[in-house]
Amino acid sequence: MAGRRLAVLYFCLLVMFFPLSAGAQNAPRAIEDFSENSLIIASAKYLGATAESMAEVIDRIFSRYGTPSAVIRGEEISVSVMLGARYGRGTLLFPDGREFPIYWRGPSAGFDMGATGNKSFTLVYNIDAPEGLYRRFAGVDGSLVALGGVGFNYLQRGNTILAPMRVGVGYQIGVSLGYLKFADAPGWMPF
Repeated sequence: MAGRRLAVLYFCLLVMFFPLSAGAQNAPRAIEDFSENSLIIASAKYLGATAESMAEVIDRIFSRYGTPSAVIRGEEISVSVMLGARYGRGTLLFPDGREFPIYWRGPSAGFDMGATGNKSFTLVYNIDAPEGLYRRFAGVDGSLVALGGVGFNYLQRGNTILAPMRVGVGYQIGVSLGYLKFADAPGWMPF
């Protein structure tokens, strides 16, 4: 019974959440520069969060890694009951103005359950081209998302580091291990 409810919630999130980005008439404008202040403002506007909460998160990331080499703005959905899956799509932005579509998906396993629809704003470190992202990035995700709030974690492979920040709706609680696989085309298999 719980599995059926979760499947229905997942389907509803998929139908309601992803069509929002299909009509890109209201696409956010390009980020002028990748300074800490510009990214605080851009992420707060995109995620619908307060500048104060974004400043806290971005300051922590900047103090650890500095200025990112790229940014990903996108939307994603996730669903889990011990085993989970996350699917997303967005735009990879470079400081020189280049933009590329990017998709991600991945499984997770751990002590978590729920389903969310999120907007994500990811700082990307140590890449020069989109091909630097077309692989799997492992990480640990701890979440307590009930009605909203900013959450972030780190994913890494080699010297490439991702710091996704998420604001979402839905309910998800727990801790899980998993990875995200980035690609230039969408896919449904999370592995």
